[in-house]
Amino acid sequence: MREVRDLLGADGPLAGRIPGFQPRAEQQALAEGVAESLDQGGTLIAEAGTGVGKTFAYLIPALLSGRRVIISTGTRTLQDQLYHKDLPLVLDILDLPVRTALLKGRSNYLCLHRLDRAEVDQRQEGAAVARELTAIRQWAAMTRTGDIAELASVPADRPVWARATSTVDNCLGQECPAFGECFLMEARRRAQEADLVVVNHHLLMADMALKDGGFGEVLPSAEAYILDEAHQLPDVAAQFFGLSLSSRQLLDLLRDLQLDYLREAGDVPACQQALDALRAAVLDFRLSLGQGKRRAAWAEAAGNPQVRDALDRLQQQLSGLLTVLEPMVSRGKGLESGHRRTGELLALVERFRAGEDERFVKWFETHSQAFLLRLTPLDVGSQFHSQMQKHPGTWVFTSATLSVNREFAHFRQRMGIVEARELRVDSPFDYANNALLYVPQGLPEPNSRAYDEAFLEAALPVLEASRGRAFVLFTSHRALRNAAEWLRERTGFTLLVQGEASQHALLERFRESEGAVLLGTASFWEGVDVKGEALSAVLIDRLPFASPADPVTEARIEFLKRNEGNPFRDFQLPHAVITLRQGVGRLIRDNHDTGVLMIGDPRIVSRSYGKQFLNSLPPMARTRSLGMVRAFFSGVDASAGA
Repeated sequence: MREVRDLLGADGPLAGRIPGFQPRAEQQALAEGVAESLDQGGTLIAEAGTGVGKTFAYLIPALLSGRRVIISTGTRTLQDQLYHKDLPLVLDILDLPVRTALLKGRSNYLCLHRLDRAEVDQRQEGAAVARELTAIRQWAAMTRTGDIAELASVPADRPVWARATSTVDNCLGQECPAFGECFLMEARRRAQEADLVVVNHHLLMADMALKDGGFGEVLPSAEAYILDEAHQLPDVAAQFFGLSLSSRQLLDLLRDLQLDYLREAGDVPACQQALDALRAAVLDFRLSLGQGKRRAAWAEAAGNPQVRDALDRLQQQLSGLLTVLEPMVSRGKGLESGHRRTGELLALVERFRAGEDERFVKWFETHSQAFLLRLTPLDVGSQFHSQMQKHPGTWVFTSATLSVNREFAHFRQRMGIVEARELRVDSPFDYANNALLYVPQGLPEPNSRAYDEAFLEAALPVLEASRGRAFVLFTSHRALRNAAEWLRERTGFTLLVQGEASQHALLERFRESEGAVLLGTASFWEGVDVKGEALSAVLIDRLPFASPADPVTEARIEFLKRNEGNPFRDFQLPHAVITLRQGVGRLIRDNHDTGVLMIGDPRIVSRSYGKQFLNSLPPMARTRSLGMVRAFFSGVDASAGA
């Protein structure tokens, strides 16, 4: 532990090699806590405020521990930064012979077999897809990893990648003709041989779910697990410990079977008829769920006779296709795989049609032409605790936002963590002098019809005082759209609105513009980093309580009531506090940043529970005076009179 502290000190090797490196007592304290856990075992829950530098604080003790370590991050972007930037830097500075590997989910790796099939089938896809497939083929001849993030000309969110990567459903495994060149298998082999493996939460949870189902290992066994951005884990775990059925899965099956049928069994008319009938059933089921985007409890749809009939037909056509494929499986590996996948999708439909299970919530989601059915567990704590028991060793959970009212009870309960050491390390940034919290006076209750306009009228003078340079964060898309229209009529600021361009493009334009105002919802509340004067104010319209109309939230509330819990105290309030803390974290990103945080929601001062929000925020000066805000931006020390 002393070695770790010295390495991060003023005379340590990092200070001599990293420009601008500043020793931080908070970073050293976190590193010591991680080192102690790696040495003694057990579980550590460690909250590290913005600016602590938690990446180095866990990387260095992990590399020095001599243990096999899996580090999991919240997103693939963070995963790439950790593996390609931070990890090589530390390894070079410390001159450590540690074998490392990067491992992502299978959809992040080019599948050569699927690419071959996509090129055969591209005539139906148009010129744009053909150009993208050509670019992918050219890159395929050069790449060593097959990681699709390498190919900048075809972004990872392009639909064509669904044709050139595999899924658990359509992967042929060792029967694949390109198995010997498989990028995914090579990445997994490197991971099995490494001392330290960098993954992301989606892969970690998917691996746990697979092992729970009796399937083979994806990740190597490890002696220690370090989970960064751990506040995201409960929701990610709920996704992977549940079940889902989507129109994409069904249409992918149909596309693959169509090609395999023509290749391997084009003389069976009944197969073509079964494929056509299933395709029609998929489209009919989507139509039965209504138009546009929707997210609701399954009970709302199940009461509609058209939906029930359409789901019955979907089940019948899957069953019929399964029967037709049965005698054809010996004709080729494609038809054999298609038969297996058809049976698995049929089982999912039957599971979804089965009676209610109090441990799960059934819900559905629709987009313009797609649907998704989900069966989500309401309590992942017991399942995650079981996984921790199956993988004994050191578990470190860290994030800037794990505590509520400076306590970890909510996180521990949601993750099923019984025994753990706890560590809170505050931000080294000078919030007291560099930031100001402003709660306007006189705004109506957020459920009032007059609230949205009243918030914007209160926000406008703050935006004028900050000369733009602001994020305005909303809890709903409706409020965001209304605000964009309202502000365009009343301001000359450059308005950047979520949905009008990609998140990356909006952030680049924001950084490059002088005095831009960015309007965002959920995806801009966390993981967004804008340093310096470009972002000088963050305005939040409402305390971010999850909508009780959301099917998962509604079901979790009922679950807690049935189990003698208090939904507001045990779930709604702590969830909102953590979400607010994430939004607030956008404001101050380095030692020199200054800014104003405006929270329009009067409940933060008028309701007793508002103290939990305030006690969970950094120790910044507070005011209800617009004059103090203007004085702050004018360079006057507003904190003295707050």
